[in-house]
Amino acid sequence: MDKLTDYPKLIQRILSEYIELSNRHSNPDIETFLIVDESKAQYIWMNLGWHNGERVTAMTVYVRIRDGKFWIEEDWTEDGIATDLVRLGVPKEDIVLAFHEPSMRKYTDFAVVL
Repeated sequence: MDKLTDYPKLIQRILSEYIELSNRHSNPDIETFLIVDESKAQYIWMNLGWHNGERVTAMTVYVRIRDGKFWIEEDWTEDGIATDLVRLGVPKEDIVLAFHEPSMRKYTDFAVVL
């Protein structure tokens, strides 16, 4: 797998599938979409709108590709984006669970980057 070309396509595909699924069962007052910054390799699944008179601004997933690794900064999916990446052939050492404190990452099965 060529990290420079395949990793951006892979995360966009995964997140697009989640967003499509989410939009099938969504609240019509909440917009769900993908924000992509290709130049900085950043990918955000965002929700905006209104629910019961309250403003909704929620980041469901935020992933960056940095130094040839997926840095999962935020992940509110049920099984985790890391699970999807591994299922599609990404080695665990190329996935950083950045939402964990650096000293705690050694207790995961994924990359330990401080």
